[in-house]
Formats: sequence, structure tokens, C-alpha cells
Amino acid sequence: MRLLLIEDDLQAAEYLVKGLRENGYEVEHSPDGRDGLDKALSKRYEVIIADRQLPYVDGLQIITTLREKEDRTPVLILSALGTVDDRVTGLRAGGDDYLTKPFAFAELLARIEALRRRASAHNETTRLKVADLEIDLLTRKAYRGGRSIELTNKEFQLLEYLMRRPGQVATRTMLLEKVWNLHFDPQTNIIDVHMSRLRNAIDRGFSKPLIHTVRGAGYVLKE
Repeated sequence: MRLLLIEDDLQAAEYLVKGLRENGYEVEHSPDGRDGLDKALSKRYEVIIADRQLPYVDGLQIITTLREKEDRTPVLILSALGTVDDRVTGLRAGGDDYLTKPFAFAELLARIEALRRRASAHNETTRLKVADLEIDLLTRKAYRGGRSIELTNKEFQLLEYLMRRPGQVATRTMLLEKVWNLHFDPQTNIIDVHMSRLRNAIDRGFSKPLIHTVRGAGYVLKE
């Protein structure tokens, strides 16, 4: 499970990163809000843990920006501000949980696990994943290896069709009918052009291609 910790207290961050890694989590650390927001927007995490009071961009602004961009990654707020009003403000900003400092590490682990279960239940039908490639059907975003991939609407539809049938060959006729809603072959290279762009976006920079041509048959997405 991949986590992002945004914490400017370096001593506290070192302690948290060490403890989380010892418990099997993959953790990236950002020392300020600007760097944290950049990572949150460009990579995919299962849970984000963000201090509320951060340099450059505060924790609540990070959450607000993510939600405005329809990013629903669960966010656990850490804060020394622990009044009822403070917690309500954090949750209303779009935070999924609020943990007041100081806290027991065991409680942090329990809250992360609760957010993970909640997100998994919610994402069962809204996310598709093959190898390290993932698409979010709600936000219409694609990620590979945690990196965001920019796709046009038609490229996303084409990728979604392939990802719903991993390991199965998609013929030209199938793609024309299901992606372009055409029940005849217009005798153009429309599929070839879009598939070339999609393969360039998905596979470029990665050692293992996922989209393969099956000569004389069509295309298949597989590891």
C-alpha cells in the first residue's frame, strides 16, 4: 500500500516513515505543502496523511485543491488543533479523518487501515487495474506506476474497453462498434491512429509494454 506523508516536522516525519515502513507500507515524504500537493496531483496514493499547518500551502488547501480536481484519495489530517470546530473545519474541507497530535502510533495505523478498507469498498466498481496500469472511471484519469497519464476522451474509452477484457483480443470490428459506435468499417486508419497514440502514452518510458498487436486479429492488453 502506497502512502504520502506531508509533514514539515522532520523529526516526527522520520519517526512516522520508519514506523509505517516497518508495518509494510510504501511511504513517500514531502516536507512542505507545495511539494506535497505536487506529488498528490502527479502520482497515485491509496492514502494521504497531511499535517494541517504546513509551509507554502496548508493541509486544508491541499485537500480543497484535490477535491476540486475530483481526486477522491482518502486524506487523514494530522493537527495540533484539536477543538471540535477545528475537526469540523478539516472534515468539511474534504478530509476523510482527523487525528489530533499527540497520538498513539497504533491509532494512526488503525485509522489508515479503516480508510483503506473504506476506499477499497468504494473503488471496487470504479477502478480498473492491470499490472501497474490503473484507471479511475469516476474521474476519467489514468495512472501507470503512480504517474498520471494524459488521455483524450476517445483514448480513455479505448483503454477502458481493453482493460475490461485483459488478455482478450479486441478485433477491429469490436472496437468500431463499442468505442466508435460504428456498425460498418469506414475504411480509414482511425483505429490505428488512436491505438498508436494510446500505446505511446501508456507504454513509453516503461520496460514492459502492456498493449500488444495480434497480427491479423486485433489488439490485446496484457502483462
